[in-house]
Amino acid sequence: MSETTTADPGVPGEPASSRAETRRAVWNTLRGSSGNLVEWYDVYVYTVFASYFESHFFDSGDKNSTVYVYAIFAVTFLMRPVGSWFFGRYADRYGRRAALTFSVSLMAACSLVIALVPGREVIGVGAAAILILCRLVQGFATGGEYGTSATYMSEAATRERRGFFSSFQYVTLVGGHVLAQLTLLVLQLFLDKQEISDYGWRIAFFIGGIAAVVVFWLRRSMDESLSTEQLEAVQRGEDSESGSLRELVGNHWRPLVLCFLVTMGGTLAFYVYSVNAPAMIKTAFGDRGMTATWINLTGLIFLMLLQPVGGMISDKVGRKPVLVFFGVGGVAYTWFLISYLQDATSVAATLLVTGIGYIILTGYTSINAIVKAELFPSHIRALGVGVGYALANSAFGGTAPVIYQAAKNGGHVTLFIVYVTVVVFASLLVYVFALKNKSETALDREQGSAFR
Repeated sequence: MSETTTADPGVPGEPASSRAETRRAVWNTLRGSSGNLVEWYDVYVYTVFASYFESHFFDSGDKNSTVYVYAIFAVTFLMRPVGSWFFGRYADRYGRRAALTFSVSLMAACSLVIALVPGREVIGVGAAAILILCRLVQGFATGGEYGTSATYMSEAATRERRGFFSSFQYVTLVGGHVLAQLTLLVLQLFLDKQEISDYGWRIAFFIGGIAAVVVFWLRRSMDESLSTEQLEAVQRGEDSESGSLRELVGNHWRPLVLCFLVTMGGTLAFYVYSVNAPAMIKTAFGDRGMTATWINLTGLIFLMLLQPVGGMISDKVGRKPVLVFFGVGGVAYTWFLISYLQDATSVAATLLVTGIGYIILTGYTSINAIVKAELFPSHIRALGVGVGYALANSAFGGTAPVIYQAAKNGGHVTLFIVYVTVVVFASLLVYVFALKNKSETALDREQGSAFR
């Protein structure tokens, strides 16, 4: 079959990507996103199994033990900007492939340590200290994973399908959560609640560590998206700007600020809708553990499958309308979502309510990677995307579960809802007034226009 390119009727004057280019984009996306899947499984297995391993690290008689567990989840986000700086610089100077392989190795090692660490009844406070240390290192690795994988998937995509291909970052990010929920479901089929609390949660962490070994091999074989000329210039000492924080802050501070503001409302909504909401469902259906797990698993699979749809829509109508859809929906729907799920009783209604929330959320999640990658030139892209995301994610995303838990304990859930709505509204203003639709981007200048 011929590999010749043909004119793309939707992009006058520019040839469509060839079949060979499309196949290469598919394989590189699969290999790149597989690591994303495992890394985010390792992130979410913590929240999914938190109620089961809580007593192994904290005194079950302490009414604040649940807050402590989620506080550790939040504290690890403090390491994400550090990881984004380190891995972003590394990726911009030595290649995306090397940075992604390194980050997944760190995640695997820490998951294995958590799976094997003795509980507080054996080593006392040392158990909690080891848990915190491992989660900090995983936060460091995750900070590098997001920016570098968003950059890689955007660069490895064919130009007219960048939204579609880059959406697989969140397919696998949500997929990690799906796998964590599925792991819990499988364990619930064979173990009772006490057995999962005794040792079943360790199996879940062990799976993440072992899976990363496979991903390490896959990532070593994927193509490098950074140009050979740029890599060689760094090696010869001729390029001091690539991956430089001074270059980012000095010459690209506007897109960095925009990246932060675009992320702010989206990352908060993501953690509220996909982490807090499943936790609310588990509480509401507390006496029906399997039912709650099925609801959460079904909803997250739905969210995962929506991502390519959102990406494809953005390839047709542009990125801005899709983000505005999320912003308007998030402002209008968050109050109802949280209010309903706290006292949910109907399985069908709960699935419907969360499903609508996930459709709204897809407006952000499906295209956030490409929107940010399009802001920066290649020599500073992984660093810019990673740092901008990590700062917003640390401030607004990772803190959402612990803020909600504290608000719930203090009877101030209404204030939490107001907080989420206001932050999403602030990002909506950015989408409306600071973004231009289908305008030329840094990626367009490097690889050809996505829309013209």
